[in-house]
Amino acid sequence: MGSKQQVLKAIEELPDDASVEDALDRIHLLYKVERGFRQAEDGQLLSQEEVRQRMARWLT
Repeated sequence: MGSKQQVLKAIEELPDDASVEDALDRIHLLYKVERGFRQAEDGQLLSQEEVRQRMARWLT
């Protein structure tokens, strides 16, 4: 499924009372997931230790 179709499907699946902000949040999530998959395919991965270090900085 292409990106345009994914976006349209995500919007169609929102409840009828969803706001524009809800739609934008859903589209932004789709973008981030797609970007993560591309990065993984390109070998741009973090080790478990690197993730732990980053999370430790976020949580302090």
